[in-house]
Amino acid sequence: MKKTLLVSIMVLLTVSMLFAGGAGETAEAKKEIKVALIVSSTIDDKGWCQAMHDGIQQAIEELPAGKIADYKAVENTQPADTMTAIRTYVNLGYNIIIVHGSQFRAQVEEAAAEFPEVMFAFGTTTDIIAPNVFSYMPQSEETGFLSGIVAGMTTKVNKVALVGPIDGGDAARYNRGFVLGVQSVNPACKIQITHIGNFNDTVKSGEAAQTFIQGGADVLTGSSQQALGALRAVADYPDKDIWWVGQDLAQIDLDEGYKCIAASSYNYKAVLIGLVEKFDEGKLGGELIPMNFSNGGFVWGWNTAKCADKITPEIKKAVEDKMAEFKAQANILANWSDVDYSKL
Repeated sequence: MKKTLLVSIMVLLTVSMLFAGGAGETAEAKKEIKVALIVSSTIDDKGWCQAMHDGIQQAIEELPAGKIADYKAVENTQPADTMTAIRTYVNLGYNIIIVHGSQFRAQVEEAAAEFPEVMFAFGTTTDIIAPNVFSYMPQSEETGFLSGIVAGMTTKVNKVALVGPIDGGDAARYNRGFVLGVQSVNPACKIQITHIGNFNDTVKSGEAAQTFIQGGADVLTGSSQQALGALRAVADYPDKDIWWVGQDLAQIDLDEGYKCIAASSYNYKAVLIGLVEKFDEGKLGGELIPMNFSNGGFVWGWNTAKCADKITPEIKKAVEDKMAEFKAQANILANWSDVDYSKL
């Protein structure tokens, strides 16, 4: 009898240990982090989408090995397809989903309500849209300002131009920062701005750039992936003194990059690292993540290999002095929204 009781106790202990082990594995599995990125273009678009993808890759390299169990990018996604993509990846166990583009706001709000246990990140916006959504907003008036300094000091005809996607989000901030930067170094310069109404249409942005160039503009810029078409238009004039200032460092390395004097980029690495830290703390959202030079959210690069003669000591000093101000204190350009295009 005692032997039978002892065997029974040992069996129960073994079963208990198995269940305890299983519970531990389940708890551990819950901590596994799988990241999905949803973008409207491609992760090699030399612009908006690639910047986020590159930042995620850099963050994965810096985080402890295995911290991110898996990462997938969902490319060429339209708003109508977004919920299908989100549901697919939630069902596959992805628990940090970054939906990269202000055009996806309605879908993020719907997904956050449907999947309250999943962390979403969405930008660009300053709005807090759900307790399980982190918003992010590049304060790109800073990068625009530096581009404006370069343009205002480079132009020979006092006429520069900007081809934008829409007048909203970080694009609106970049554009107005550009105006402020040009005016800070060249108040007499005429600044022309257009919005093509689309983040991805490189053909339309190229046509807009051609119109500006034919109208006499000799330095151009633009933000988001659509700007690649405008850069290509500038590169159509190899023997003309017509130049580009970029909003993505990858543009410098393109064949057309011989026209790109300098470029800035968003550094999304810090965003993903911050999301992972919040995830480990059990916080899934409800906060804004700002990006600026002060917190390492931006980087700047000169095209010294191809445009060294355009990077004069005066231009370089003006840009680097202002960048040092931005790094020392955030929100210096809090008045960016006061820029009135109708008065340019």
